[in-house]
Amino acid sequence: MTAPQRLTDRKREAIIQAAIAEFRANGFDVTSMDKIAATAGVSKRTVYNHFPSKEELFAEILSQLWDRVSAELDVPYNPERPLRDQLRQLLQSKLNLMADDNFLNLARVAIAATIHSPDRARNMVERLGQREESLTVWIRAAQADGRLKPADPVFAAQQVHGLIKSFAFWPQISMGQPGLTPDAQNQVAESAMDLFLAGYQA
Repeated sequence: MTAPQRLTDRKREAIIQAAIAEFRANGFDVTSMDKIAATAGVSKRTVYNHFPSKEELFAEILSQLWDRVSAELDVPYNPERPLRDQLRQLLQSKLNLMADDNFLNLARVAIAATIHSPDRARNMVERLGQREESLTVWIRAAQADGRLKPADPVFAAQQVHGLIKSFAFWPQISMGQPGLTPDAQNQVAESAMDLFLAGYQA
C-alpha cells in the first residue's frame, strides 16, 4: 500500500471516529458535517470526498456495527460434542463482542439515531436480526438431531439473546454501566445455558 493510500485510510477512519463521537454527543439530526470535519481535523471537502452525505456516513457506521456482529464466532452444530460445550462457545463469543468498547460505542450511535426514525429503526432491527442467525441455525440442527425439543428455533434463540443482553448490553447502552468482567460474563453464560437446556434439551 502506498503512503497516500495509507493517509487516505487514516483520514477516513478519523472521520468515522469523529462522526461516532459527534452522533453520540449531539444526536444524528443536530450533528453537522462541518462539526464532524472540525472534530476529525480535516476539511469539509475531505469529508464529502469520502461520504457524499451525513446519511452515507451514518450508514458506514452501521455497516461497521453489522461487521462486528457478523464477526461473532460461528459455531456449526457438532453431533459429537456436548450441547453445553457448543452453546458455551456461542455465548462466549457474543459476550466478548458486547464487552468491546468500540462495539458498544457503535451500538449507542445506531440506537440513538434510530429512536426518532421508525424507518431507520426497522432497518437496523432487521439487519441486526440477520446477523444473529448463527444461534438459530445451531438450534435447528440440534433439534433435527433429536437433542433439543421441537420448538420455534427463532423464538428459542431470541430467548437466549435476551438473557445475555439484559446483563451485557442494555445496562451498558442505556445506563452507561461498565462492560462485564470475565467472571461476570461466565456467570451470565452459565445461567443462560442452565435455563435454556432445562427448557429445551430433549
